[in-house]
Amino acid sequence: MSGARFHVSGLVQGVFFRASTQARARELGLVGWAKNLVDGRVEVVAGGDAAAIDELERWLLRGPPGARVDAVEREPFDAPPRDGFARI
Repeated sequence: MSGARFHVSGLVQGVFFRASTQARARELGLVGWAKNLVDGRVEVVAGGDAAAIDELERWLLRGPPGARVDAVEREPFDAPPRDGFARI
């Protein structure tokens, strides 16, 4: 199992970014979470198939309608120890 942590910046809070990320991650069979950060970014931690994580990253670069993604930073992350994909 692969894992990655993403920090997404732009207009990503208050536009259903976490809920949309959760739905996309579940479609891809990933586990992890999406969490609002106090600095206005969203943290996304995903574990699963490496190709699915890459697909999630491509989706994060666009985000849901209403969002404006300015940047997505990615770093390796040990696969999250949880079942499913949560919004925190």
